Amino acid sequence: MENFTYYNPTKLIFGKGQLDKLPKEVDQYGRKVLLVYGGGSIKRNGIFDNVVEKLKEIDANIFELGGVEPNPRISTVRKGIEICKQEGIEFLLAIGGGSTIDCTKAIAAGAKTDIDMWDIVTKKAHATDALPFGTVLTLAATGSEMNRGSVITNWETNEKHGWGSPYTSPKFSILDPTHTFSVPRDQTIYGMVDMMSHVLEHYFHQADNTPIQDRFCESVLLTVMETAPKLLQDLENYDYRETIMLSGTLALNDMLSMGFRGDWATHNLEHAVSAVHDIPHGGGLAIIFPNWMKHVLDDDNASRFKQLAVRVFNVDPIGKTEREIALEGIDKLREFWNSIGAPSKFADYAIDESSIEEMADKTVIARPAYGNFKQLTRQDSVEIFRASL
Repeated sequence: MENFTYYNPTKLIFGKGQLDKLPKEVDQYGRKVLLVYGGGSIKRNGIFDNVVEKLKEIDANIFELGGVEPNPRISTVRKGIEICKQEGIEFLLAIGGGSTIDCTKAIAAGAKTDIDMWDIVTKKAHATDALPFGTVLTLAATGSEMNRGSVITNWETNEKHGWGSPYTSPKFSILDPTHTFSVPRDQTIYGMVDMMSHVLEHYFHQADNTPIQDRFCESVLLTVMETAPKLLQDLENYDYRETIMLSGTLALNDMLSMGFRGDWATHNLEHAVSAVHDIPHGGGLAIIFPNWMKHVLDDDNASRFKQLAVRVFNVDPIGKTEREIALEGIDKLREFWNSIGAPSKFADYAIDESSIEEMADKTVIARPAYGNFKQLTRQDSVEIFRASL
């Protein structure tokens, strides 16, 4: 493995009833608080009222920014930045899933600079500070509650980019599994695909001697796969929601990737798709990931695919070549995602070949070659997209 320094400054507050700790956590940073949330489900299920009630205990002055999109847009980020600057906001609280948290990270950074936030997202400039912020997680998926990364979409230019900063880790994140009881079945599925994809992005790397990290990744994948069918039969089961919630956090808080850098090409590919078509991120990953795996599989890297197939998907290796084992493992990943109701082709979202060239262009906006396990070019993007139709 490579040398590394691991540091994660986010305080994780996990379990039933942990919202009671919100007043003390917020009061350390200020009482002019901007609440950032999405489409309003938290107002229907009571989570919003519970948060406000807790903040009243410290006499917080509350402001709101609702309507954060599933693929959060730079226009919404700019609205939040304006509120922060005009009202002198001292602390931001994201109530929602990864999209809401990602938007909050961008607002927090943008509120401390005069640079347009899109220039920071596209890495033409860098954040130099950020307002403090915390999260109350209501959807297990992206892991944004315990990392510094964020993904923002510019709908005017049909671009979607990931970015991050040393200043954009939450100060704390409150994870109460009961807050995910009302998450609909389809979003629950997308969330589990997303966290599995994060683990798989870690798994495909070029470093040597990573037995501990490999086993960490495999255990999270197996746990999600064992729990997913049970959860989908009982969406308000606390134990299942608890397991999936922690799995999503561990999948992307950098613990699984100590000592190496994962691939992340499939996220680059999916960002291009949802920048054009605005589809659910987890749905796009479910379609693309197995096709990426088949595209990059070769004689030099087949052993890693074989290891995944045998250890996670229980493929019998006897009498088979490494490539045959690898392909069987990829097929079993597709079968599992199909079995829980994830989409398997672009046609499930009415996406046809007419936009392949446009989407391929967007995969190489940042650089002409992308991916770390195996570098891809625009032509690779075209071929993977065609395989995904």
